[in-house]
Amino acid sequence: MFSLPHRSPRDLPFVTDHTALLLVDMQRAWLEPQFDPHLEGPDAAYFLNRTRSQVVPNQVRLLNAFREARQNVLHTLIESLTADGRDRSLDHKLSDMHLPKGSPQAQVIAELTPAENEIVLPKTSSGVFNSTNIDYVLRNLETRHLIIAGIVTDQCVDMAVRDAADRGYLVTLVADACATYTEARHDACLNAIKGYCWITDTDTVLGRLREMQP
Repeated sequence: MFSLPHRSPRDLPFVTDHTALLLVDMQRAWLEPQFDPHLEGPDAAYFLNRTRSQVVPNQVRLLNAFREARQNVLHTLIESLTADGRDRSLDHKLSDMHLPKGSPQAQVIAELTPAENEIVLPKTSSGVFNSTNIDYVLRNLETRHLIIAGIVTDQCVDMAVRDAADRGYLVTLVADACATYTEARHDACLNAIKGYCWITDTDTVLGRLREMQP
């Protein structure tokens, strides 16, 4: 079981123009059952209920707040650079994971559609830092605080948190804006990565944005 509040040395005030939001893999492929044959059974029911009732609404709040504050927003999604997927990682080939370039299932869900000036990074690995230039982009944006939310907690989100921490970013993980397929898996992941980030909730992040230092 993981519970808030989480005490962390990374619990520091956000700084204007040095704070960015990263939304991980909020795609139709994983959130609309017609696109994912694995979305069935009790684990899928839990996942879909959590994402629809809590995760997506909280991410909408975060997205709107970051836009209003004029802070950078980045979206990652799993999508091949080619139609046939020959550019995929070996792991994705072995796992038969392929979202063709430009396919409907690769798109971000409608509620979180990226704005024209927001950054979208397609990847063919679990870790966004492994198969995109996100580190280069974040440094060009002078990012210090990286706020992360998305799916699934114990896979792509976990890797984003660890890799960002290793590269010197102050990572905040928004626990109630993340989900995986069981509550036990979600809590186990939070306990495992709490040394790499400050874990908090949507309301706290929104409050920090309002108090953000110039």
